Amino acid sequence: MALLSIRDVSRRFGGIVAIDEVSLDVDPGQIVGLIGPNGAGKTTLFNVITRLYKPDSGELDFDGKSLLHTPPHRVVRRGIARTFQNVELFKTMTVLDNVLVGAHTSTRPFGGTAGDARALEILDYVGIAAVARRPVAGLPFGTLKRVELARALASAPRLLLLDEPAGGLNHEEVSELGAFITRMRDDFDLTVLLVEHHMGLVMGIAEHIHVLDFGRKIAEGTPDEVQRNPAVIEAYLGAETAAA
Repeated sequence: MALLSIRDVSRRFGGIVAIDEVSLDVDPGQIVGLIGPNGAGKTTLFNVITRLYKPDSGELDFDGKSLLHTPPHRVVRRGIARTFQNVELFKTMTVLDNVLVGAHTSTRPFGGTAGDARALEILDYVGIAAVARRPVAGLPFGTLKRVELARALASAPRLLLLDEPAGGLNHEEVSELGAFITRMRDDFDLTVLLVEHHMGLVMGIAEHIHVLDFGRKIAEGTPDEVQRNPAVIEAYLGAETAAA
């Protein structure tokens, strides 16, 4: 059974369709890619999954139970955590305190000395334990991305939604990130749904990929199948270029 099941979900803003009858499954333990050109509806779908947006229609199930009646502040307790395309952190708080916020939303919260120790372990895992006591304001963007990731991991999720984690990274860093996401999936027993424009990263680590274009799903399959799909080629390159 799929861990996350989306059936015919639509979301509109006024008269503009952001996602239109999108259906997809994410199986337990997989790294699944969600790709598409800018404006395809990828982040909108993430916001629907995490209940920041209410869908206009469709069904949304996690672990066999509907998410549609789960308020946004309860989604993390259900076992879903995320990072954001534009980093969302408490800027006046320290790196450590930001991670502890993630822990307090978990069904297994930790606090006190033991809680700090566990948060520091997670920060060490993502490679930024050295800045644990520093305020997040003024830290490099790549470091802020890791703080967000550590906060998500601290909530002990089953499903981790990563929204453009490679943003701002160079080629070598992207390669390292791919290996890290795979290792993290295994070490934390996660299922990962990944939105990313860096195709080398997605094709290198995803076992299954869903493709959106103008709010509709136009393709799905293995990385090889998706890369050969004419509809995907047209969506990214344009009809004239794809036909050349």
